[in-house]
Amino acid sequence: MPSPRPLGNITRGTTNPNRLRRCDRWLVATHRDRLTKGELPHLVDLGHGASGVTTVEWADRVRAVRPDVHVTGLEIDPERVATAQAWARPGVDFALGGFEVPLPQGRAARVIRAFNVLRQYDEAEVEEPWRRMTGRLEEHGVLVEGTCDELGRLGSWLTLDAHGPQTLTLSWRLRDLDASRLPSVVAERLPKALIHRNVPGEPVHDLLRLLDDAWRRATPFAPYGARQQAVAAFGEVATQVAVIGRAERWRLGELTVPWSVVAPRSGPLAQRW
Repeated sequence: MPSPRPLGNITRGTTNPNRLRRCDRWLVATHRDRLTKGELPHLVDLGHGASGVTTVEWADRVRAVRPDVHVTGLEIDPERVATAQAWARPGVDFALGGFEVPLPQGRAARVIRAFNVLRQYDEAEVEEPWRRMTGRLEEHGVLVEGTCDELGRLGSWLTLDAHGPQTLTLSWRLRDLDASRLPSVVAERLPKALIHRNVPGEPVHDLLRLLDDAWRRATPFAPYGARQQAVAAFGEVATQVAVIGRAERWRLGELTVPWSVVAPRSGPLAQRW
């Protein structure tokens, strides 16, 4: 009997080396306990794209804190799966699969990373993939679902567990920001659940406006470098909304807030999580 067709739609498959380094760095730093404690963790790179490079890079970064980690790259395009086999190595493999997250013996995943896979979906279609993927997690597992540009210099991601969305992280290459290119440029790379909510009256719009205003007021720090400007700007934001993490993350161009800060007031996901 043939295997069921993987769940999901084929994406563009853009895959550049180091494209997901910002998320990987954040995950290793902020979820270290999740990665290092307990039995051997199985991680899933869902939608690895045209090659296996970002899957292997993720495995290498996690192995700095958990040498025995196993990472599986999944794609719903058989040709991409075949191409990715050239990247396979001990502890890293590739298989056909989508939102159903098939793993051997029905094993659950500690972390699922799904980047740039929901961008082409309608906002109303996001909830079902979320539920399917979080349903394939270990009891204390996490789904990281986000979007970034082709070079990985600008992006954002959500963390979700069995209870739904938990946090939103915004990420910039700080030296790309200045007086005209403000933090709200990340709006073009918001996750699908939020990208259409960047309108007046919605919390994510309010947060981006707050970031822009704080960045402008932190201009006197610009001569000391973009990191100092970010610490000043994000520190001001942290006095007005809940922020997770402090200056050591801000200096890297990251700002994380609880989902409650940006949860939509309207649209298909409003008041659902």
